[in-house]
Amino acid sequence: MLFFTFETMGNFVVSALKYRPQVFEDVVGQQSITQTLENAIEKNQLPQALLFCGPRGVGKTTCARILAKKLNTPKGETLDPAQDYAFNIFELDAASNNSVEDIRSLNEQVRITPQVGQFKIFIIDEVHMLSIQAFNAFLKTLEEPPKHAIFILATTEKHKIIPTILSRCQVFDFKRITVSDIEKHLAKIAQDKGIVFDSQALRIIADKADGALRDALSIFDRMANFCDNELTVARVSENLRILDYSTYIQLTEKILENNIPEVLTTYDGILQKGFEGANFINGLSSHFRNLMLSKDPRTLPILEMNDEMQTQYLAQAEAILPQLLIQAIDLCNDCELQYKASQNKRLHIELCLMQLCSLHTDGEKKKG
Repeated sequence: MLFFTFETMGNFVVSALKYRPQVFEDVVGQQSITQTLENAIEKNQLPQALLFCGPRGVGKTTCARILAKKLNTPKGETLDPAQDYAFNIFELDAASNNSVEDIRSLNEQVRITPQVGQFKIFIIDEVHMLSIQAFNAFLKTLEEPPKHAIFILATTEKHKIIPTILSRCQVFDFKRITVSDIEKHLAKIAQDKGIVFDSQALRIIADKADGALRDALSIFDRMANFCDNELTVARVSENLRILDYSTYIQLTEKILENNIPEVLTTYDGILQKGFEGANFINGLSSHFRNLMLSKDPRTLPILEMNDEMQTQYLAQAEAILPQLLIQAIDLCNDCELQYKASQNKRLHIELCLMQLCSLHTDGEKKKG
């Protein structure tokens, strides 16, 4: 007879929940919005209906919850994250509660004055999922809410909200969080957890998250497990199927040398590691784009690079003429567009690489 023992996972809390901000000061990348809300509360000028818009994972619901707690914190006192404010905060997920009956039930709750505290706060997440009938049932309440009611609506798709709702709300547009802000936040968490990390590995995770901090934290947890709490560029790149910038810099050097055998061998090694051809050519075109941006100090900040990356990109950008970079980007773009339709995908990319090698020599011949 076999007996299995299972290690309890009850103590583990994902980073997205464990490090969820409890006060405005801890919210990452949305300083203009948090400061506006702080000032509005201080001056007693907060509207009764607010609409938080923006991409997923950037802090809309988090800010809504902090604001809800702060509204019922007596003036002069600091917000206590440990205190239970649930009796005055009502959350409705409109993705699964989008009918007229759900809104009528909410309207009934609105009429009841708070037993404790000054305000009752209603947070409606994914508000764009409400049906037209539900929106119409909500209009009157939103137009003339009782003094004790505050509505905070959150959505990722502002364009789906009917104009009559939009006109009754003060709109706050949340932005994508920058790569550098995500990287700094991940570094703090890694230090707190005792995880050894390479800053470039964190930057790869931040890039992959595409401006969503929640996605970055989810990837971070996965990478910490995969890398056994030692985040290196090689291991993170391998798991996320992302080629780091140094691979493209070395490949570009071989392209500039017109070293076709080395270029094709390098590409073969990339395929052997399990990387997709489509991802490779997409990354190569992005690399040439980054080199183009590196040629002018005015466009360099767009890249959000650390000092080490900037040094390498600036050095390589100096070796390539702008017109050659434009031709390289054009070749990679054409290759990407035709990749799906190609019968021999490997040959398709290899041909593109050989054409890239000839660009530099052709340019030199024209100069001569």
